[in-house]
Amino acid sequence: MEKKPIGFNIIKNDPTDGHKGFGVGALSLENVSPVFVDVEAGEAFVDIGAMHARSTVEKGIKFIPNRDEVPNPKLYWLVWVTIDRKQEGPYYAGVTACEMTVDREARRGYKSLPEHVNKMDKSMKRHIMVDFMDDRSKTILKNYLINHEPGLWERSSEELKNGLAVE
Repeated sequence: MEKKPIGFNIIKNDPTDGHKGFGVGALSLENVSPVFVDVEAGEAFVDIGAMHARSTVEKGIKFIPNRDEVPNPKLYWLVWVTIDRKQEGPYYAGVTACEMTVDREARRGYKSLPEHVNKMDKSMKRHIMVDFMDDRSKTILKNYLINHEPGLWERSSEELKNGLAVE
């Protein structure tokens, strides 16, 4: 099996580099990565296209506001992962999950765009919001984060580790 490239955005540029004033204190999108959890396939992957709702999961799908109208929904979690630095090194600072269902054959899907935007914002503000995910999804995401970079996981908060803990 060919190893997929990871593609996390780890390096954050200073938005005020070279000038003062505009952008001071603004959050940069450069340290946020969209990670998809494909529950059925048991895998997680980064798809930067999700930043503009153009991921491989979303392409060709008409999203409708009622989850019950998606004929054969396949569950995905779009997880916004924000990486930050502390003295010991980089860590997973914000991790927030949003539900999405897709029926590729019917070309229909469900997602709440306001929820996705709010969760991305919460991730950038260093929130952890994963406790509502099912156990299988938590395990897939946890393994992905650990395998991507064990040091990032080790330096992350107990809140994240507990949030992804499975009984």
